[in-house]
Amino acid sequence: MKRLSLTLVGGLLVTGLLSAQNAVKLTGDVIGSKFSIDYSDNRMSTTVNTVADAFDGRLDTYFASYERSNTWCGLDLGKQCVITKVGWSPRNDSNGSKRVCLAVFEGANLPDFSDALPLYVTQANGTIGKYSYADVDVSKSFRYVRYVGPNDARCNVAEVEFYGYEGEGSDSLYYQITNLPLVVINTNDAKDPIDKVNDKPAYVKIISKDGMKLLADTATVRLRGNASKDFPKKPYRIKFDQKHHVLGSPAKAKKWTLINNYGDKTLMRNMIAFEISRRMKMEYTPFCTPVDVIMNGEYKGCYQLCDQVEVHKDRVEVEKQDSARMDNPAACGYFIEVDAYATTEDCYFYSNKNNPVTIKFPDSDEITSTQIAYVKGRFNTMESRLFSSSYTNPTSGYRSILNLDSFLRHFIVGELSGNTDTYWSTNMYRHSDEDMFYVGPVWDFDLAFENDGRTYPINNKNDYIYRSGGSYAGNMKSFVDRIIVSDQEAKKELKHVWSVARNSYGLTADTLVSYVEQTAELLDRSQKLNFMRWNILNSYVHQNPRIYGSYAGEVENVKNYIRNRFTWMDRKVGYDPEDVDTSIEDEDPTGIDSYCNASDLLSPAAFYNLNGQRIPAKGLDNLPSGIYVMKQGQTTRKIVVR
Repeated sequence: MKRLSLTLVGGLLVTGLLSAQNAVKLTGDVIGSKFSIDYSDNRMSTTVNTVADAFDGRLDTYFASYERSNTWCGLDLGKQCVITKVGWSPRNDSNGSKRVCLAVFEGANLPDFSDALPLYVTQANGTIGKYSYADVDVSKSFRYVRYVGPNDARCNVAEVEFYGYEGEGSDSLYYQITNLPLVVINTNDAKDPIDKVNDKPAYVKIISKDGMKLLADTATVRLRGNASKDFPKKPYRIKFDQKHHVLGSPAKAKKWTLINNYGDKTLMRNMIAFEISRRMKMEYTPFCTPVDVIMNGEYKGCYQLCDQVEVHKDRVEVEKQDSARMDNPAACGYFIEVDAYATTEDCYFYSNKNNPVTIKFPDSDEITSTQIAYVKGRFNTMESRLFSSSYTNPTSGYRSILNLDSFLRHFIVGELSGNTDTYWSTNMYRHSDEDMFYVGPVWDFDLAFENDGRTYPINNKNDYIYRSGGSYAGNMKSFVDRIIVSDQEAKKELKHVWSVARNSYGLTADTLVSYVEQTAELLDRSQKLNFMRWNILNSYVHQNPRIYGSYAGEVENVKNYIRNRFTWMDRKVGYDPEDVDTSIEDEDPTGIDSYCNASDLLSPAAFYNLNGQRIPAKGLDNLPSGIYVMKQGQTTRKIVVR
């Protein structure tokens, strides 16, 4: 649907379409990638197939850049113009029609396009010998405009056109590719990050609320992750120069991550696991929301924008250091990770039981040798007590240093999701006023929910996944065994925690499957473009156990796994349908009502899924089973429809 911008003119409101009616084909100085390719000898050229050929009005000529990616052709309009329409036509050859799919039209007011904003992204093949056109719904005006060719296409395009009118424009409306928020990253040198060490200065914009909200700030960007950074689709870390609440996140922070989900063809496994973590009442669950990403004019695909897991208010709430605490390491807060990649980090140690431990907080450039020695000593003491003959003693055993409740909740998230990496990377933290390690937050679920050929099929195994092919750092398998296998009281507590979550906190197969279905609907438009960019639905990537051939097939696999896994967990852990949280009576502390009937509610009401997307329904009777956010006047609450 065409959105109309309203402007006050002579006391009357007129639509932006009035100005658009005066739109003309725009001209200007041709700009673009310097070098083209001469296909006669495949050599670099500045005279054949140049950017000028994309603006000569002829469909029998074309621009073809020498470099295969990150190349473009455009115009310096010489004045500010609001763009209302773009046009393009592919090169006339056997691959020409494909080479214009996922091209990005951009506008900017700096000649290096470091402040570029998207105008439109093409989402289909072109037609040779014909123009394709698209309306542009962006209110801002630009002096510089360009067409950025898709990845690995040499920009190959016969003609590019821009239409619009001269004017200052406004900051009221921006472009989103799909229904998801759009993250736009332009590095200062127009080159993508290549490692985890060198932070590249950049300008980052996040467009949301149907194009009506823009967050913009200078930042730095680099790669992140371990195995994931080596995938063709790269993960990134953004560090804004200022703190921001990003897309409704609880934390106001500088650091954020873009998870690539390359091997996870549902694009949602982390989101599902985080939802389990929330229902398990973990002290902190990372914020996460799906987004589309454009970097340096190239469409990168569907990502998940998440918290950087760090010590921070509303993240891992470990107390910041002060001089008094630093002089007394026992009074400090710490954040550590049992980490198979510990040796790649700045500050790490091996425990006496050969577990590799990274100290993530205090930072490596701030932590003192005394603090390092203290953390290592307390971790070794915890292990020593765990592996001793009297390890279950509540005052002198491991439970005096390791918070058992947090460990069991973390364990359930890992086992319910079937995460083979739960103990390959395990976060722990210690508050300054407690001599106890808590386990969490959960992280990294791309191999979970039946996505690892080394452990497939998980539900056919008789034992927990961590004991049946799961990966673990150092001696973590024995560490977990001492609690889950050997500690009979811990096994009883595990059954209690599982049963309460099932009975009181909405952790059921039906509601979790409903969450998956809602998320798949939310991701539908974005996933289609993602798999146009990354054509892997019929390929084995990373540890995929099977090929399902479609996005719907990938999602169905996860749904089937969840249904069967609940049955498996009920049998393995033990499930007591009468075991409930007696601290709550009629009201769930999560704010989720156990059931709501439309006749019990006042109207009007607005309904949203758990990712904040509006659900077009007049009442609860029109909603499928699932968990929703209902807003009525000034009241907001979560509801479950069964």
